[in-house]
Amino acid sequence: MKTSSLFAGLASFCLAGLVASAQTAVPTVMSPAQVAVSAPMRDGRDDSNPNDRKVRNHPPLPNRDTGGGHDDALQGSDGPVSNAKDGVRFPGVGANGFAPPDTNMAVGPNHILQTVNSRYAIYNKAGTLLTGPFSLSSLWSTLGTGNACATQNAGDVVAQYDKLADRFVVTQLGGVSAPFSECIAISQTSDPTGAYFLYSFSYGNTLNDYPKFGVWPTATNSAYLGTANLFANGQTFTGSQACAFDRTKMLAGNPTAQGICFTIANDGGYLPSDLDGSTPPLDGTPGYFFTFETLSSLRGYRLSPNFANPGASTFTVQTPDITVASFAQACNGGTCIPQSGTAQQLDSLGDRLMYRVAFRNFGDHEALVFNHSVTAASSVGVRWYELRSPVSTSGTFSLFQQGTFAPDSTFRWMGSAAMDGSGDIGIGYSASSSSLHPAIRHTGRLPGDPLGTLETEVSMIEGTGSQTGGLTRWGDYSAMRIDPSDDCTFWYTNEYLASNGSFNWSTFFGSFKFPSCGGAPTPDFSISRNPTSLTLTQGGSGTSAITIAAINGFSGSVGLSVTGCPAGTTCSFSPTSITPGASSTFTVATTTGTPTGGPITLTVTGTGPGGSPVHSTTVSLTVNPAAAGDFSLTRSPRSLTLTRGASGTSTITATALNGFSGTVALTVSGCPSGASCSLQPASVAPKPTATSTLTVSTSAGTTTGTFTLTINGTSGSLTHRTRVTLTVNP
Repeated sequence: MKTSSLFAGLASFCLAGLVASAQTAVPTVMSPAQVAVSAPMRDGRDDSNPNDRKVRNHPPLPNRDTGGGHDDALQGSDGPVSNAKDGVRFPGVGANGFAPPDTNMAVGPNHILQTVNSRYAIYNKAGTLLTGPFSLSSLWSTLGTGNACATQNAGDVVAQYDKLADRFVVTQLGGVSAPFSECIAISQTSDPTGAYFLYSFSYGNTLNDYPKFGVWPTATNSAYLGTANLFANGQTFTGSQACAFDRTKMLAGNPTAQGICFTIANDGGYLPSDLDGSTPPLDGTPGYFFTFETLSSLRGYRLSPNFANPGASTFTVQTPDITVASFAQACNGGTCIPQSGTAQQLDSLGDRLMYRVAFRNFGDHEALVFNHSVTAASSVGVRWYELRSPVSTSGTFSLFQQGTFAPDSTFRWMGSAAMDGSGDIGIGYSASSSSLHPAIRHTGRLPGDPLGTLETEVSMIEGTGSQTGGLTRWGDYSAMRIDPSDDCTFWYTNEYLASNGSFNWSTFFGSFKFPSCGGAPTPDFSISRNPTSLTLTQGGSGTSAITIAAINGFSGSVGLSVTGCPAGTTCSFSPTSITPGASSTFTVATTTGTPTGGPITLTVTGTGPGGSPVHSTTVSLTVNPAAAGDFSLTRSPRSLTLTRGASGTSTITATALNGFSGTVALTVSGCPSGASCSLQPASVAPKPTATSTLTVSTSAGTTTGTFTLTINGTSGSLTHRTRVTLTVNP
């Protein structure tokens, strides 16, 4: 459910205060206000009236911050040719008087349960309609006429398949006005057309907007995870709620099942982790909750419920936040998506993550994949992430790869992402432009594809109409799911229009699969670079860190080579070969004779033992002419490897070019938590050279890992930089 008012100017939150309060918060324990057993879903009724039109608007979330810099994760051209093989295609539930549809589904071994705002239907995997479409209110009718889910069709419905229990789960917001509630239904058996255990949890006068759910079946304290954005009296934003509901009791229909919830003050847009595959999270693993916190960072929380002793439950924030490539919210979080044949634009929902945060336990590491919509040059693209955590440090996630998929000027938004059992990623989304009716498309990637890159997109269905009549609302979310039968087949559902109009949306299903999924895993590697581009002045130099990551147990040495290095330039690697987890410093050193211009594509190729496998990545080089009175920066050594508690130095050299006679101010950034990084002296006057000593001092609490220290030199309008790679070992 969404309210129709818009709320601007919401107060920003204090980061330090938020972290402290979240870690020391006392949980709210929720008991169900009503419990019942439904009639079989196959016996539902349809009381919807397509002519009784209702728009489900939503209150906006507070701005994280303004602006957003250059998107270094932008994929502005086609990737490798798609390797995915299309499966079945068939239509889903159609318009029923509500907008938007909030299309969602659960995929079981034999059934697909689709939900939209106020309706549900059940299909087999060939597309045959088995049950429905029926009103969602009929599912909740046995809760009584006083229950909002049974009477109001408030929407924001989510459908889940709990694979380890072989059950279906449906959740829905209760109430378009106070008292608000959340309803949860769990099928009594593996048959989604049968009866369900019903639970209704009251929120009183607080609107629990945009609720989302995930399945989290740990061996102890097994839970259904939930999130919602909270609005006091349905209007004033107060924060987010992260909950864990007692899965064990709810699967048994036990009326004493409780929810353990924590509130994150003045912060919104969180989604819960949701298990894919048959390998559960490690026993004792907390549920994960993520949002994008600023326009260059992600924030994650961990909830460890204790249903036997709720007061012992814990809720902690992962620190520091995860830094990602800078971005700007699509349409500044609002409406700007164009359509063919009309000036009517569509909502982007760029102010929040898109459902789901899909989780997998691969045995040696855990992975999370999710997405949201961002500005991409003059259009909108899908920003996606893969986070990883070694099982040895379960729950401490870091960025493994990211990308913004915007290969052309078409607007892409409303995405949903998932990962199959072989580590392939699939992403579905809406696509539209001033010359294109809203369409449903998908793309994906194989583990061996260049990091941050998606393959060419595939059309699931091209729309033949645009949304008109002043109706901006579109989607709110779509659904990408993994077939539990093979753990390889991706299923996607979203909306489109068959003809121009308002309140006349249609939905569609499609499946696809990567042929390599399910076979014996082949050891492989991926190659990445950071940064992705270098801008140098003639006579200057720059570096990019080349990193190799193992796939399926690859452990060999990878040799590095480069093509495209321009005349008058030296391109080199140190070292010239690396193993997974290690980095090589790729240095590009120009001279006064290097041709100016760009961008020039430098192709870095990694070759495995015996000449296979081979993968490449690119670094973009732009060379500017040496201006009168300029300078360059270099460093020696290029990298430092320290044990916690140790210190190291690198000499930073400023060299005057073309008669430069000024003073260069030096600063350093990127120093890891628990370490100090200083430059002495902090300014130099090269005649023709001058040096400063970069000193890095670590402590017992310094964060371990590999970091890039960026040394900036500034003199008036002139700015140059060099980088030192720092590795901190335990």
